[in-house]
Parts: sequence; C-alpha cells; structure tokens
Amino acid sequence: MNERVNPFGDLGDFAPAAPKAKAEHKDVVEEVAAQHGFPSRQPAKVAPAPAVVSEPPPRRQQRRYTTGRNKQINIKATDETIKRLYQLADERGVPLGVLLEQALDALENGT
Repeated sequence: MNERVNPFGDLGDFAPAAPKAKAEHKDVVEEVAAQHGFPSRQPAKVAPAPAVVSEPPPRRQQRRYTTGRNKQINIKATDETIKRLYQLADERGVPLGVLLEQALDALENGT
C-alpha cells in the first residue's frame, strides 16, 4: 500500500535569505530624491491645533424595562419624528413599545 509523503518532511534545501545591506549614505539618498522630486514618506511636522472645547450633546437616559417584549422593529424617520417619539414616551413614563401600542389602539379606534 502507498504511504502519503509528508510535504514538510525534507526542507533542508531551504535557508533564510541573507540580510540586505542598508544604504549607509542616507544624506546622499535624500539629496538625490529631493533633486528628482520624490516625496518623503516621513509624516509632515504640523503644529498641533488648539483644542476646541465644546459641550457634547445631552444624552438621553437609557430606557431599561422588563416587559416581555422580545421582537425588534427598525423604522426610518426624521429627527423631528424621533424626538417627538422619545418626548412622548418620556412624558408618559412608558417604554417605546407601550407608546406604539397606545398609538396603534388610538388609530384603530379613530380617536
């Protein structure tokens, strides 16, 4: 029966490459590069910009309710609509899901 050959069994022919010699005359290399218009790869030295102090936008309080609701919907809306939605929920002190249920009930009842 034929045995499988180990592909890594004989790697004696391979040896790491010798390290390449680095340019010892960096100033000459930089001068030639500048004469021929080669851009430098070094980052440009820029003075740091003054720090702008601004207040972050106010963060809403997180809404954590244990309601048994476990389905999620994703709705695209304008900023004004989203603000109204959160404002109504905050005013009533209810989760967004309850507010949605109340709105749907009001639409179905015609009130």
